[in-house]
Amino acid sequence: MLKLITELKYFISMVICNCTANYGPQMAGSQLSYPGAFPGGPTQFSGLQQKKLDPDSIPSPIQVIENDKASRGGQIYATNTRGQVPPLVTTDCIIQDQGHASPRYIRCTTYCFPTSSDMAKQTHIPLAAVIQPFAIVPQNETPLYVVNHGETGPIRCNRCKAYMCPFMQFIEDGRRYQCGFCNCINDVPPFFFQHLDHIGRRVDHYERPELSLGSYEYVATLDYCRNNKPPNPPAYIFMIDVSYRNINSGLVKLICEELKTLEEQEESSAIRVGFVTYNKVLHFFNVKSNLAQPQMMVVSDVGEVFVPLLDGFLVDFQESRSVVNNLLDQIPEMFADTNESETIFAPVIQAGMEALKAAECAGKLFIFHSSLPTAEAPGKLRNRDDKKLLNTDKEKTLFQPQVNYYETLARDCVANGCCVNLFLFPNQYVDIASLGLVTMYTGGTLYKYNNFQLSSDSPQFLTDLRKDIEKKTGFDAIMRVRTSTGFRATDFFGAIYMNNTTDVEMAAVDCDKAVTVEFKHDDKLNEDSGALIQCAVLYTSISGQRRLRIHNIGLNCSSQLADVYKTCETDALINFFAKSAFKAILSQPLKTVREILVNQTAHMLACYRKNCASPSAVSQLILPDAMKVLPVYMNCLLKSCVLVSRPEIPTDERAYHQQLVMAMGVADTQLFFYPQLLPIHSLDLKSDAVPAAVRCSEERLSEGGAFILANGLSMFLWLGVSTPPELIQGLFNVPSFAHISTEATLIYATQRPLMIVKQREQPEILFRQFLVEDKSIYGGASYVDFLCCVHREICQLLN
Repeated sequence: MLKLITELKYFISMVICNCTANYGPQMAGSQLSYPGAFPGGPTQFSGLQQKKLDPDSIPSPIQVIENDKASRGGQIYATNTRGQVPPLVTTDCIIQDQGHASPRYIRCTTYCFPTSSDMAKQTHIPLAAVIQPFAIVPQNETPLYVVNHGETGPIRCNRCKAYMCPFMQFIEDGRRYQCGFCNCINDVPPFFFQHLDHIGRRVDHYERPELSLGSYEYVATLDYCRNNKPPNPPAYIFMIDVSYRNINSGLVKLICEELKTLEEQEESSAIRVGFVTYNKVLHFFNVKSNLAQPQMMVVSDVGEVFVPLLDGFLVDFQESRSVVNNLLDQIPEMFADTNESETIFAPVIQAGMEALKAAECAGKLFIFHSSLPTAEAPGKLRNRDDKKLLNTDKEKTLFQPQVNYYETLARDCVANGCCVNLFLFPNQYVDIASLGLVTMYTGGTLYKYNNFQLSSDSPQFLTDLRKDIEKKTGFDAIMRVRTSTGFRATDFFGAIYMNNTTDVEMAAVDCDKAVTVEFKHDDKLNEDSGALIQCAVLYTSISGQRRLRIHNIGLNCSSQLADVYKTCETDALINFFAKSAFKAILSQPLKTVREILVNQTAHMLACYRKNCASPSAVSQLILPDAMKVLPVYMNCLLKSCVLVSRPEIPTDERAYHQQLVMAMGVADTQLFFYPQLLPIHSLDLKSDAVPAAVRCSEERLSEGGAFILANGLSMFLWLGVSTPPELIQGLFNVPSFAHISTEATLIYATQRPLMIVKQREQPEILFRQFLVEDKSIYGGASYVDFLCCVHREICQLLN
């Protein structure tokens, strides 16, 4: 029995490791055959009437995921072919860079672009790439090589400024090269010259990462640094809201205790730290290593924030450890008797930014905040949460910042390489659309803990904080996406700031952040040369080195529509549609945005039906193989709380999800919109295998079963009324279903709270919103109904 308990608990924690966002990148597309469809061919089912439709006869996301795992899981995927479709993001495999960037770094909505703009318009398939430049690479894959050309710096095309990469063609016995992006002929610098072999390839091809690999880094020269000076290492500033509620709840003490344990990462020994507390005013602390006691300086003029000290504010954590620990012990005591409940917010960011600016370094602010900033100061907010605006043209204002000040502040932060991480502890409306704006624009992360309880929520908060401090991050970054002739990058979606149309600016970019880039034709594309993309990110490493990270990928081009459909990646398409819709709600009515999504789905599928499928009765719905689960995922997106206007859904929750999704990569959006539902009652204790997930529908739950549901943000353990007593005993140490208390029971696995849901009890309503194939309590269609709706739209378009 003891073995069962440990195995189960271990299993649950393993499951949870796999189901939480940031689960490390994973991987792309496979075949599924249905009655009436040949393997690898289009999916078709006839007579699409709701009455007759059996959920088992319509495409299953789980089946698609499992098929791909079966055919491509555990294998080596070599990136040596232009335009090849990678394994799905849910498939675990080993990626070998052989000339194109790993799908961990770049995934595309299709790996074959149509040759003309007319063709692209006809398919309605967005041409986009989801780029996650700092994605985590597992231990069994090679980390990026660093190329150092000394003072000469990276080799670049004279005309288009693309960096040396596998797409450059060497000619004239290696003395010159033709740029793969703009076709300009360039001289090879003498130090870089090398002879060509009998097939026209340089003899040192495999010795140079920039000639043979899709991704690598360059050490940047002073030309790539601010004011042509080497950068200082980044700094971290911790800014704690010490108003009444935070002191009273024990939160301030918890944060201070945790900050004392900040162990350095191997790379970050150079990092400096600073500390600020605030309520209606700001308190800066001098923690210079030679002081016996920390010194406090108060800034009460929050209208014109200045930094009261330079020397002793940002310090080496190890050197000043005793003074810092002293300060962290004193802070909770210092404010123990406070009755100040009003807070400021914008001046806090301003102060942190000014401190980094004065120290001439980039860095991150870690702000721990809990209420609407109502104190008299710039960026002051009022409670404007108004349910009467739902389903009106004014609803979009709820997603926009309340005052312009935050946009200006965000711009200044980006200009100074100041990234803002926000840890929010609200127990009522705090206007996340305004507060979270600077975080989103600066490439920071927003964490939210509603009604924070020290006993139950601390583990998750502390895990989030530790992970954030340890994240692989590039600071003061600027990204440029170059393309070969015939198409160009036109739109960018992410936790980014755009000052002009080409430079993507990020005060910081970490391993979880992805930028989704849309491309449009500006000429015809050539089938022979394909479509080439180079993403270059200039950034400062945590140790203060200026570097360039380069990712290259080549896609095919075709004048055949079928080739475009065959190489589509549904998971990347959903990432694109989610981000473009979540950006559109800032300027358009939600109803319009929802209609556009349904319309585009129908157009994409109708174009396939008309031009690529074999003739058949109109009553048959025919889906391209690579897009067979597009309707179910699109329906999940349409039912997300951001796009649903219902008074029961808190405005802050919608704004939070909207900001979160804008920064997500493909693996994260896949799990977020279609959660994982795992039957743990069918766990085989003799094997290490995790049971296969089941479809997200109530039909898949069983009275005798126990299921874990996770989407990267929320996690539930659902228990059927007839769950076996030994399973209950093993998990909860109580004899039966009736004895389980959902109030008291939050199982902690890897520090993530698992909400307990008992069948037929109240919390099941919340759980059911995540069963995305079913009709939503807020009126969203079931998968079956949505498929019928899309089918009707397709028939109208074809007629």
